[in-house]
Amino acid sequence: MNPVPHETILIVGHGSREDSGNQEIREFTEQWRARRPDWRIELCFIEFAPPEMNAALLSAARSSRRVLVVPLILNAAGHVKMEIPEAIEQVRAACPQTEIMLAPHLTACDPILAILKRRLRKGMNALDMPDPTTTGVVVLGRGSSDRGANGEMAKMARWLLEEGDHELIDLAFTGITWPRLEKVVQRQVLLGMRQVVVLPYYLYTGTLMQRIHRQVEHLRGQYPQVRFFCGEHFGFENEIFELMDQRVEDLRAGVPDSRLPCDGCSYREIAHDLGHGHSHAHTHDHAAAPAHDHGHEHGHDHAHDHDHGHPHEHVHHEGQPA
Repeated sequence: MNPVPHETILIVGHGSREDSGNQEIREFTEQWRARRPDWRIELCFIEFAPPEMNAALLSAARSSRRVLVVPLILNAAGHVKMEIPEAIEQVRAACPQTEIMLAPHLTACDPILAILKRRLRKGMNALDMPDPTTTGVVVLGRGSSDRGANGEMAKMARWLLEEGDHELIDLAFTGITWPRLEKVVQRQVLLGMRQVVVLPYYLYTGTLMQRIHRQVEHLRGQYPQVRFFCGEHFGFENEIFELMDQRVEDLRAGVPDSRLPCDGCSYREIAHDLGHGHSHAHTHDHAAAPAHDHGHEHGHDHAHDHDHGHPHEHVHHEGQPA
């Protein structure tokens, strides 16, 4: 019989209805394994694709003495703040002999900014290096009902503006919240922009990335006097692998996480405990915290797609089909 592995690193991806997005996450996992052959790296998805998170987490806990849970997710909304910690609590109760530790999501950080800056340079090159003061930029993300998740994107747009020569860098969302790409481009054209660079803030492909490219094609027809460049998702950039490496090393070293997923929230202690591998007896009473702004209406930060298709793009509730 093989010895029980000491440690399992469990990647948590969101999952997409478009399997090409799930396949890219599987490919990322294979590439990370190749970079770290001494690590036992497993993959699970929160929804839409196997292996399912709860079952994969339980399997990892039963076969390891320590499980490091590393979300491959850009922004912290309902999944990162609630669903992943809840799954960990359930498995921790079932496998008390196993230490389970939760890393922060990828977050708004300098490595992500480096990717955006590189993608912006690529767009400017494709447009034959126009004047940045007449070239608008749109950072385009998924959108969430969680203000913190949207705020992380706003921070990235601001950092991008402060480190470059573009005078107009705006934020837009593909769903859940506002503004949308069409409205932002309309404003930029009214302000005299002659070129527009659209930078999707997505890790992997999916139905929403496909929609973005269709929207940009429509905008080209709507504004024939404006040149457009649309970037690609960026989940295979070197910075993503390095961030995942750092999450693992920080957990192993016991580095405290200053990016708690729920600042100012009544569940902050729970999130803190999960990051440090501590156990606690109390549970989450959602009904007791109606004012808790968690995005637990499930306007999640979906790293690639979660198009609910409802009027006004209302978010779905747990137990309802997405």
